[in-house]
Amino acid sequence: MNHNLGIPDSEFIRGDIPMTKQEVRILTLAKAKIGMNDTVIDIGAGTGSLSIEAALLASKGRIIAIEREPEGFELIKANAAKFRVAHVEPVLGAAPAALDGLPAADVILIGGSGGMLPEILAGADKLLKPGGRLIATAVTVETLAAVLGIMRQKPEYTIEASGVQITRIQPVGASNMFKALNPIYIIACTKEV
Repeated sequence: MNHNLGIPDSEFIRGDIPMTKQEVRILTLAKAKIGMNDTVIDIGAGTGSLSIEAALLASKGRIIAIEREPEGFELIKANAAKFRVAHVEPVLGAAPAALDGLPAADVILIGGSGGMLPEILAGADKLLKPGGRLIATAVTVETLAAVLGIMRQKPEYTIEASGVQITRIQPVGASNMFKALNPIYIIACTKEV
């Protein structure tokens, strides 16, 4: 299946759960380099927008979407059904406990940590295959600093990080106005051994 990155935000079934916006999904998935047969674990999956796009890329793979909020869990199921990606497996639970018993992964996406970031990164490191990619997104300076602080101590990883600010332009009467999305930091870690 040919899949172009960047499903419009309006296509997803949404509730009160935060959703990774289209432009940030595109950048995150580009860094993740998801292959057709990859196993992907999405921690803090929210509405499942990243999981759905990952599933379209890993059409013969396995996508495990972990979400601690029951509303998010239901939204992941609804979005997986809407986009016909039966290989998305929603898991209702909080990491790191929800990582127990999961298979080794080619890609791990971390979008939410619920204050358990060091434990989640340790659990993700155990599950990530050699050559695998761990992509963390951060909306706070503290999360950015914590991910960099922990991952830079692991010599087996190469790390690149960037901060992105997306500004959408929308019509207001006869004019065009800037509407900024929240800045986000993307930390891409590749496990070399």
